[in-house]
Amino acid sequence: LIIEPMLTDQWFADAKTLAKPAIEAVEDGRIQFVPKQYENMYFSWMRDIQDWCISRQLWWGHRIPAWYDAEGNIYVGRSEEEVRQKHNLDGDLELSQDADVLDTWFSSALWTFGTLGWPEINERLKQFHPTDVLVTGFDIIFFWVARMIMMTMHFMKNEDGTPQVPFHTVYVTGLIRDEHGDKMSKSKGNVIDPLDMIDGIGLNDLLEKRTGNLMQPKLAEKIGKRTQKEFPEGITAHGTDALRFTLAAMATTGRDINWDMKRLEGYRNFCNKLWNAARYVLMNTEGEDCGVNDEPVELSLADRWIISELQTCEQEVIRHLDQYRFDLAAYALYEFIWNEYCDWYLELSKPVLSDDSASAEAKRGTRRTLVRVLEAVLRVAHPIMPFITEEIWQRIAPLAGKSGDSIMLQPYPQPDSGKQDSAITADIEWLKGVILAVRNIRGEMNISPAKKVPVLLRGQSGDDKRRMDDNRQFLASLAKLESLDWFDGGKAPMSATQLVGEMEVLVPMAGLIDKDAELKRLDKELERLQKEIGRLEGKLGNEKFTAKAPAEVVEKEQDKLRDAQSSLSRLSEQRADIEAM
Repeated sequence: LIIEPMLTDQWFADAKTLAKPAIEAVEDGRIQFVPKQYENMYFSWMRDIQDWCISRQLWWGHRIPAWYDAEGNIYVGRSEEEVRQKHNLDGDLELSQDADVLDTWFSSALWTFGTLGWPEINERLKQFHPTDVLVTGFDIIFFWVARMIMMTMHFMKNEDGTPQVPFHTVYVTGLIRDEHGDKMSKSKGNVIDPLDMIDGIGLNDLLEKRTGNLMQPKLAEKIGKRTQKEFPEGITAHGTDALRFTLAAMATTGRDINWDMKRLEGYRNFCNKLWNAARYVLMNTEGEDCGVNDEPVELSLADRWIISELQTCEQEVIRHLDQYRFDLAAYALYEFIWNEYCDWYLELSKPVLSDDSASAEAKRGTRRTLVRVLEAVLRVAHPIMPFITEEIWQRIAPLAGKSGDSIMLQPYPQPDSGKQDSAITADIEWLKGVILAVRNIRGEMNISPAKKVPVLLRGQSGDDKRRMDDNRQFLASLAKLESLDWFDGGKAPMSATQLVGEMEVLVPMAGLIDKDAELKRLDKELERLQKEIGRLEGKLGNEKFTAKAPAEVVEKEQDKLRDAQSSLSRLSEQRADIEAM
């Protein structure tokens, strides 16, 4: 049997004429690609475009709007009735419509205006066209995006008669591949159904899904073994919010995204963290005075700090969303919710709420801050995590003085720069540094977290002493202190030491210290400081660096060297003291 190609009549569109205004729209910025480098792919196709064959020999699709009479004459129109009227054809003249259908990409190119009632110019079309943003993959920039731009600019016009663009921005996503970087396909058996990650699926059902109805049944055994190795117990449920947050966090500017189930598990834990934080807030605020009507309040340092940090979070998230950097927006949210609100602020709120001597205004201030900051950050996170934020908001909103049927109908938070305070942030960073220093000493010296320890602070800065006096309550509670004193001079008792900036945090080791362990730790830190001093001295001794680097950079390196030398001296003295014990 010999198969030979057969030439047939086809319909073509003059793509070069259609492409000209579409190219100009991207060149002059009426349409912008994000990331911008995808404009090059667009231009590469459009500037070397060929005539477009728009007819297909398929059973489905929009049928070619062309009719033929018995003599082969061609009549084009929206319908046979229109053709007969347009060409004054006798009703007895027999016409037959072309059997071909339009290319799928031709039909889909009509999407932006065809779905809004076109060719009728109705109010819906006037209101919603052009649209704002198209989200798509880079692999169909020419097949769909370019065709939509060409067709829309040909058929749709602005009031002044100029071609109308279909959208102002094309946001191009990467393609999601498996963990090895391979494209997901049924024949490879590496497809992960989003619904299975949301709801979970057992191993047997997953195997059936991946190996049933294969085009190549011989691959079933290989796919089954791979699936059992990757998911020995199937896929556990992670929820929609965790999946959405994972996708946002992985939406970098690259072309490909290698899927990582560990990231999904991590963001499921993040959702749990937010849920548990909300439970803590509700346990401490429901049925209590939260200052809903703006009653007098006294805000603690921690209250003022988290309010300041919320403004920064809102600022960062909005900036990144405006730039289509969903990964950076997700990171800013994660950092604020997990590290600042949950890990630090909730802990800092406990000393105030549990202190029987605290004033009603102070307790009210902390409760109001708890609910107002949580309510605001729920609104910030809602576009990425719609379900958990809605569920929590319904309980939190009344406590924060908010009302409404849904969080999605609330205004998106806007940062207030007047509430940002770098001095408060510096004070909290100092507080966190002291708490972590004491905790590190506990860990290194194997001191029980439950055992209260005495702490001495020694430094040159008046700010350090002020901060100690202002934050005794927080330090005593969160660092589990027996006592807290400022050490002005003289010989310090044998102590384990950590540095917070230039200030020393001393935990006297009488009855606590393991002398050999502490000497070993100090030797390790002294070795690190000696290496750092050697590196800095070498850098500053290099004439090429000091001659070419900006003065402020050289000065910064000199400050680092002085700090390292000072730390080395202090720790050397500390080591000698312990050695003499």
